Amino acid sequence: MRVIFLGPPGVGKGTQADFIANKFGIQKLSTGDLLRESVDKRTTLGNEAKAFMERGELVPDNVVIGLVEEKLGSPECRKGFLLDGFPRTVAQADKLSSILEVNGEAIDRVVYFSLPETDIIERISGRRSCPKCKAVYHLKSIPPKKDGVCNECEVPLIQRNDDKPETIQSRLVVYQKQTEPLIQYYKDRGMLSELDGAGVVSAVQERLVALLTKSR
Repeated sequence: MRVIFLGPPGVGKGTQADFIANKFGIQKLSTGDLLRESVDKRTTLGNEAKAFMERGELVPDNVVIGLVEEKLGSPECRKGFLLDGFPRTVAQADKLSSILEVNGEAIDRVVYFSLPETDIIERISGRRSCPKCKAVYHLKSIPPKKDGVCNECEVPLIQRNDDKPETIQSRLVVYQKQTEPLIQYYKDRGMLSELDGAGVVSAVQERLVALLTKSR
């Protein structure tokens, strides 16, 4: 299974990607995680990406594509993979298709998660992260046991810059301009399935498993 999860930030792609990767035994590839890791390690690509991420702008294609291409060629992706956060532009989608074609592979299904903008802003702005273990909480849906403190590390939680309301608005504008065209791109190729991202996590999971099982 080779799958892409598509949708605006905060729609729940990351949570569902972890679940699906475990359930179907495929490798999850999150460009967000890859980029944040490179930023934390202060690599050359990480330093380049950091300024763009903090402004809520898309990281340049050459940085993202390099990270993804490297991962796709790794042994853990031979049984399949799930791309979360890539591609984000039509140019990236074309490049991904070319990379896979060289290996005689192709994407099986693109799942587009839809959710109203008001719900998206509430979801993202309520996130809090542990600076030590990277665990993610939510003020409403997944609160820590002790207010403002990580359950495991017992250190104060932080709100990442790209989770602040002003940055969220910027991220959504960028998404609408540069990423929404992918909906039509994959629809024209008969690869797109739309999924309602509203509701509790378990309900979305049930709809998603049914969709992917039918697509296999």
